[in-house]
Amino acid sequence: MIKLCVFDFDSTIMDGETIDILAAANNASEEVANITKRSMNGELDFFESLTKRVKFLKGLPLLKVNEICRNLPIMPGAGELIEALKQKGIKVVVFSGGFHNATDVMQKKLNFDANFANILHHKDGILSGEVGGEMMFSSSKGDMIDCLCGLLNLGKDEIMCVGDGANDISMFRKCGLSIAFCAKDILKKEATHCVDVKDLREILKFIR
Repeated sequence: MIKLCVFDFDSTIMDGETIDILAAANNASEEVANITKRSMNGELDFFESLTKRVKFLKGLPLLKVNEICRNLPIMPGAGELIEALKQKGIKVVVFSGGFHNATDVMQKKLNFDANFANILHHKDGILSGEVGGEMMFSSSKGDMIDCLCGLLNLGKDEIMCVGDGANDISMFRKCGLSIAFCAKDILKKEATHCVDVKDLREILKFIR
């Protein structure tokens, strides 16, 4: 019986990559998108790729960042899936290697229970190009699963997770049910199930 479901955010709950969208607003789209692609395919260390990409956001006004994050596209079926999970009494948590600017807004829209992400440093309302937070490393999602298991007294078979990229591998290895959603090949190899249809409602097929 699943009691906790953990979702990745970018390209899972949100239809796209937040950092790529922010980079486009700072005229750094091509550079950042290339690093993101290589990172999600497991070709680059996540911490190094994250800090390198955030450098390209330096100078972006925080007000603009927040405006963009308020209008990020939601993945088809996300709202219906989360509502269905909560009706079953399943806690829903989001982990993101991206930013609280986006996940906090989405939590209010979709009503998931908690989210863990990173924080874009800013000074005088302008991004500094630095970042810190809860999801900085390739191991962060798996480590946070361990924390939640201890806090909620859950076993591996009571947890499911959904993600799409290489930085989800650490949490996939800690969950009894792991679903690769429109995912990179490197993550599909770690999954118990794969969904290649871009509709999160497909995941309901796997939940008892």
